[in-house]
Amino acid sequence: MPQISNRGIEMPESPIRKLVPFAEAAKKKGRKVYHLNIGQPDIKTPEVAINAIKNWDLKVVEYSHSAGNISYRKKIINYYKGIDIDIDENEVMITTGGSEAISFALLSCLNPGDEIIIPEPFYANYNGFATAAGIKVVPITSKIENDFALPAIEEFEKLINEKTKGIVICNPNNPTGYLYSQDELDRLRDIVKTNDLYLFSDEVYREFVYDGANHISAMHLEGIEDNVIMMDSVSKRYSECGVRIGALISKNKAVMKTAMKFAQARLSPPSFGQIVGEASLDTPKEYFEEVYNEYIERRNFMVEALNNMEGVFSPLPKGAFYTVVSLPIDDSSKFAQWLLEDFEYKNQTVMVAPADGFYSTKGLGKNEVRIAYVLKIEDLKAAMEVFEKALKVYPGRTI
Repeated sequence: MPQISNRGIEMPESPIRKLVPFAEAAKKKGRKVYHLNIGQPDIKTPEVAINAIKNWDLKVVEYSHSAGNISYRKKIINYYKGIDIDIDENEVMITTGGSEAISFALLSCLNPGDEIIIPEPFYANYNGFATAAGIKVVPITSKIENDFALPAIEEFEKLINEKTKGIVICNPNNPTGYLYSQDELDRLRDIVKTNDLYLFSDEVYREFVYDGANHISAMHLEGIEDNVIMMDSVSKRYSECGVRIGALISKNKAVMKTAMKFAQARLSPPSFGQIVGEASLDTPKEYFEEVYNEYIERRNFMVEALNNMEGVFSPLPKGAFYTVVSLPIDDSSKFAQWLLEDFEYKNQTVMVAPADGFYSTKGLGKNEVRIAYVLKIEDLKAAMEVFEKALKVYPGRTI
């Protein structure tokens, strides 16, 4: 029998999706499952985007330019100019989701055996993209005790060697909701410049920043313009996860030229997705104001509810719509599976994402889960009631 590739064997499972079969089995039993495990908002997609599909009247669904429709790229540069990112249509590439943007960035900039430093916990799929590219992820641990702030630059310096080629950040962060400050980004800029590294910046949650704080893009950092590779997506911004449209942005001409080779190999990004993405740029300001207010309400309720539970601690996220929560449990993966297989309260249960899958360092995250506050407030209230009942009777409770 033919052998599976080593790359395939090493490819990690998604900590977010690996429990799906257990959720499906719970639903077959007639249980209501509150999905707090995945960043799939229940916010409505903007009407301008839906109407663009309804009113689409072309007779042939054609290939687009490999970098994306020129009309879309020209229009999206105005969006970026609105947040003080000055680029032209050759410095942005439309991709098949933010995932492809990350993959193209790593494949274009790094060789097999190279290393990238990533503050952990981090978006679990970075591990998968790195594995596919033959790149080693070197984690640097941020801690829940200080809200998952950026580790000290001295800790980064200890990890840098001749194989280190870049640093990856997600700002605001998935899974923690942490928002990097100007000071933290300036310290990153200095270490990137001193060591001539790439700075890969995943900024798909930039619209979700709370409490009067401001989002600072890596593209705003002076002196490392050719080092910065930004990845973006429409999935969260416009509640369009299934559209699968993202963007790769850089002022580094060599990187963009190289990325084009990978783009040409996959021919073009999705036609319908580009129609939706381009139309979404006309989303009225009121849409984002409503979404912002909704997420503030959800965040405040859920974090307070969690911190009122015995033995539970959640920082207050400054951005995105996730929080990583410390629980009085023995093993987050066992707990998440137990919730779906063995627990119900009023024929309801909750699905969460075990946080150990967001760490690269073995053994970390065993008593933490990521929770997404992406459900309407009525569902969150019910979910938190179920969650608290579950914690009280979980066989692996530690206090």
